[in-house]
Amino acid sequence: MEKKQSANSDFVVIKAEDDGVNVIGLTRGTDTRFHHSEKLDYGEVMIAQFTEHTSAIKVRGQATIMTAFGELKSEKKS
Repeated sequence: MEKKQSANSDFVVIKAEDDGVNVIGLTRGTDTRFHHSEKLDYGEVMIAQFTEHTSAIKVRGQATIMTAFGELKSEKKS
């Protein structure tokens, strides 16, 4: 049996480069709302997935973010 993968099931890997990195999931639909948040400390890694409920992921703090499109770094607020 072949497993069907939907177009919105992309994974994102977030690695905290500092303590207190916030990862926030935002909902789909007419009203965008926060539906989940996690706090990562230095060295912790989170693997997140876009789903039928999650349309965006916000990263606040210093982290490395790895996607199918490449790697980028978020910056600490100065």
